[in-house]
Amino acid sequence: MLNPYLAYAWASSAERLALAAAVTLGFAMLARALRGVNPSGALAGGLACFLLFAGAGPAAFCALAALFVMTWVTTRVGHRRKLTLRLAEQRDGRNAWQVLANLAAAALSSVVFSVNGHRVWLVAAVAALTEAATDTVASEIGQLRGTGGRLITTWERVPAGTDGGITTPGSMAGVAAGLVIATVATVGGMLPQSQLWIPVAAGFAGMLIDSLLGATLQRWGWISNQAVNLLSTLAAGALAYLMNLL
Repeated sequence: MLNPYLAYAWASSAERLALAAAVTLGFAMLARALRGVNPSGALAGGLACFLLFAGAGPAAFCALAALFVMTWVTTRVGHRRKLTLRLAEQRDGRNAWQVLANLAAAALSSVVFSVNGHRVWLVAAVAALTEAATDTVASEIGQLRGTGGRLITTWERVPAGTDGGITTPGSMAGVAAGLVIATVATVGGMLPQSQLWIPVAAGFAGMLIDSLLGATLQRWGWISNQAVNLLSTLAAGALAYLMNLL
């Protein structure tokens, strides 16, 4: 045992820590090579990846990898249209703040699990990753609609990419993406099959919270998109925690 304060971490030996570090380094380099992240995003993503892998184990890394793949693919679907609408991701990839806004809640949950061993924190970590996947995929697919979406607060039609706008195809794709994350985590043993629905439901609720914050606080200029994403992943994790206790 390397550290009694991290008694429940998966990487409780030097060998496992080395494995987590090696996988993290390779993953960060691949993400940078694919231009999914810029240099600062690679560093931030590497830190989050290491905390997830070292704390919650290989299943957490697989869920994170699935999130990256779906994000990378969907941001490139319909790229020309998104460029025309000025909605395309930056060519050099996401920066550190964008990465941490989506991954910090999951990484923090993994660290808490490492300290106290309560598996409810693994459910919270999966829910945070599920929300990130649900929201990202829903937004990217929703932006492909020629007619735009509807504002979640008033249900009026708004152009594609409007903060707080939602679409049925985007929402359905987002739920499917969240289900993929939860399934990967379940197969990997992070949570039992009977609880698979919890992160999926919490992730969908977090996506709606993201849209609500986007339609209000973000549109009013009170908070940034990164803050909206962080608050939404935290909300998903908190909801999953509460649902697990019911």
